[in-house]
Amino acid sequence: MPPVAAHDLVADLRRWIAGHSRVVVLTGAGCSTASGIPDYRDEQGEWKRRPPVMFQAFRTEESTYRRYWARAFAGWPRFTSAEPGAAHHALAAWQQAGSLARLITQNVDGLHQRAGNQDVIDLHGRLDAVVCMTCRDRTSRVSVQAAMAAANTRWNASAATAPDGDADIAPAAIESFEAPRCGPCGGLLKPDVVFFGENVPAARYEHARHAVAAADAVLVAGSSLMVYSGFRFVRQAHDAGLPIAIVNRGRTRGDELATMKIEGDVGAVLMEAVGERPTNESPQRSG
Repeated sequence: MPPVAAHDLVADLRRWIAGHSRVVVLTGAGCSTASGIPDYRDEQGEWKRRPPVMFQAFRTEESTYRRYWARAFAGWPRFTSAEPGAAHHALAAWQQAGSLARLITQNVDGLHQRAGNQDVIDLHGRLDAVVCMTCRDRTSRVSVQAAMAAANTRWNASAATAPDGDADIAPAAIESFEAPRCGPCGGLLKPDVVFFGENVPAARYEHARHAVAAADAVLVAGSSLMVYSGFRFVRQAHDAGLPIAIVNRGRTRGDELATMKIEGDVGAVLMEAVGERPTNESPQRSG
């Protein structure tokens, strides 16, 4: 059999979407790369760079804590300048059309909400909020960024953009950085996100699990599913006999569980699948 053309696969996905009324979509970093936020893994699902900071090291090692916040401080301006891309807008339009029942994202950038998606389950939290690990006081990242700027007026470091608001900077610059502390109690501050080595909050997990249980299909968009916190929902869907579609550039951990797999640019595929059909596209499979 000759290979199926990309537009035929997208037509298949459009029919797949039309055939379901309660789709849960699980998204990953591939949805935000076009917005200028790099991802962690290559097309084989392998790390492109050193893995992120582990939670245990962050809360017990002063050097790791300082390194995290120095890099985050340098990366924040570029992170907040990111705008929703094609994938975000396509998913928002799909939800408004009615059959996208719930969106679960592993991303921490808030771009789905900015594009118009409602009631998003932020599985790994959001970078725009900060919590004290001692007294649990919550504050905005904007205010923490301002406090860091005031405490480091002479600090300057050239930075290269890295995933999730991180930045690559010289080790020497890190040593002179004054990391933030909680105003009320002086405790360590942590962005309100799930670090590697940390569990997704139980209530949030249950929220996502119930959403999948109520679905009639699951679509994975832009995720390698190498992190178990997201993969387990694909496993849940498979165990329940739900059809699973995956749109991702490269292999994923869930490929063997999927009933449909499209490799390609997530934004382009979703825009074509949920938008108007181009005039030059045949509605039938060719060949």
